[in-house]
Amino acid sequence: MTAPLFDRLALIGIGLIGSSLAQIVRQKGLAKHIAISTRSEETFRRAEELGLGDSYSRDAADAADGADLVILCIPVGANEAVAKWIAPVLRAGTILTDVGSTKASVVEAVGPYVPNGVHFIPGHPIAGTEQSGPDAGFPTLFQNRWCILTPPAGTDAAAIAKLTEFWQACGSQVDTMDPDHHDKVLAIVSHLPHIIAYNIVGTADDLEAVTKSEVIKYSASGFRDFTRLAASDPTMWRDVCLNNKEAILEMLSRFSEDLSALQRAIRWGDGDKLFDLFTRTRSVRRSIIEAGQEIDTPDFGRVKPEKTN
Repeated sequence: MTAPLFDRLALIGIGLIGSSLAQIVRQKGLAKHIAISTRSEETFRRAEELGLGDSYSRDAADAADGADLVILCIPVGANEAVAKWIAPVLRAGTILTDVGSTKASVVEAVGPYVPNGVHFIPGHPIAGTEQSGPDAGFPTLFQNRWCILTPPAGTDAAAIAKLTEFWQACGSQVDTMDPDHHDKVLAIVSHLPHIIAYNIVGTADDLEAVTKSEVIKYSASGFRDFTRLAASDPTMWRDVCLNNKEAILEMLSRFSEDLSALQRAIRWGDGDKLFDLFTRTRSVRRSIIEAGQEIDTPDFGRVKPEKTN
């Protein structure tokens, strides 16, 4: 255990990311007190049963009151309402951050409600599974994953350093970048793959010439990997699409152009072009493996602890 970095950590939302944070913070002793807030009665009770926090409240302001680190672990579409809700209780010196996968929209939604003296540092831990809810969390979720921080210009350097230390203690590597650049990067590496996966799985579900039992039976031929992405939380991905619209549409346009080129190569039997494409894309896969961002076992080989409650 390390010395606590924070006296009171408020987790607003306790799904996969929030519950995983609660567990690693408890395990590493990163905060003296973990305050949890969630609007759902079912989630509230389950978080209590799992012993994820030290205090629980349906009122986000109650959880945030007196906290020196507040993390919004909610769909990005809810950030503005929650920021407005908790603003009156945030004190000078508090670090306010989030875990959403879009950043420019978070700056726009939350920024106007941040009181003077509060350090607002949007963040995005690039970690997750297709599971959701408080039972989905596990303490090694962030191990060897990246967390991107997008602090606005003029943000206190000591606050950035302290939040960086927090994420590193959770197991993450930390990088910083401009919010708009983050959104373009994530549009291609995360948002577009999920959208394509949802679309492919939806197409398969609509097919009349192929039965659903056949789709499931032979899924190991490639379809299975798309279903993992397409099983992700629909609320979160709805909000991602609505809040990173411009970057996603730009990447979808590029993808559509490349897909049309691929169609032409297949139609005209252009084997050289197909071979060149498939060779080039293999090298990307090898680079991901070499960077330690994938192994052959599910969920990056993470072992989830048995739930005792």
